[in-house]
Amino acid sequence: MIAFPDISPEIFTIRLGGIELALRWYALAYLAGLVLGALAIWRLMKSDHLWGDAAPMPANRVEDLLTWVIAGVVIGGRLGFVLFYQPGYYLSHPFEIVKVWQGGMSFHGGFLGTVIAAWWWARRNGVDPLRLADAMAIAAPIGLFFGRLANFVNAELWGRPTDMPWGVIFPGAAAQDCPGVVGPCARHPSQLYEAGLEGLVLGLVLLVLLRRGGLRRPGLLLGVFLAGYAAARIFVEFFRVADVQFITPDNPLGRVALGMSMGQLLSLPMLALGLWLVVRALNRPPR
Repeated sequence: MIAFPDISPEIFTIRLGGIELALRWYALAYLAGLVLGALAIWRLMKSDHLWGDAAPMPANRVEDLLTWVIAGVVIGGRLGFVLFYQPGYYLSHPFEIVKVWQGGMSFHGGFLGTVIAAWWWARRNGVDPLRLADAMAIAAPIGLFFGRLANFVNAELWGRPTDMPWGVIFPGAAAQDCPGVVGPCARHPSQLYEAGLEGLVLGLVLLVLLRRGGLRRPGLLLGVFLAGYAAARIFVEFFRVADVQFITPDNPLGRVALGMSMGQLLSLPMLALGLWLVVRALNRPPR
């Protein structure tokens, strides 16, 4: 077993009078993912040779796009958590929805919010939405990698109990509540599994496709990202503890329908759409 590292979720805290301001690793992960992702898109927009013709938009428009993407990520991520995971609670406590600082964000909701925001921005600015989405697909694994590392630092979204040598002893009463386990309870570091698969592996696959002319086939990189993320998420969900609101004495694994978790169910449409986009792109001549 591996002891959880002594890392505080807060990088530093400043107290001004009765107000406490803290910079958390989670916020820094969001910031790093968005900034580095924007830089990656900016670089792609300055590389016409990668597209087979001119890039779909000038590089100096990336900053404007980033503003819309941030709004889509935050609003979509919060509303996705509210609607997919705890609709009953937030229907009874609607003012709690805006308290994003208390936690509760959904990747699938954030993804939908980003899609809507980017599509709206692209249509307003005369940019091909599909080609823009290909560029954003290259950037997405960066944010996923940092976000999952932040989940690990926060000691949240941990996995099921395991006796594997890389099992991590996460702190907290909930993480140590393992029926039948005597002594410290080690769990799968499912956050690191996702960081590796959704961030590193998927990012490397997309970079290889990029170097082999992937941007010349509109929709290809987007399709690979969607299918790759969905496959990774469905796989890791077998090792990850389900969301607490779905766990009951009769349903200890938190299955929602068809023997699947909510994360797996929400990933199925992404997988289907991604595979369809890949087939569609490969059946059309490159630019």
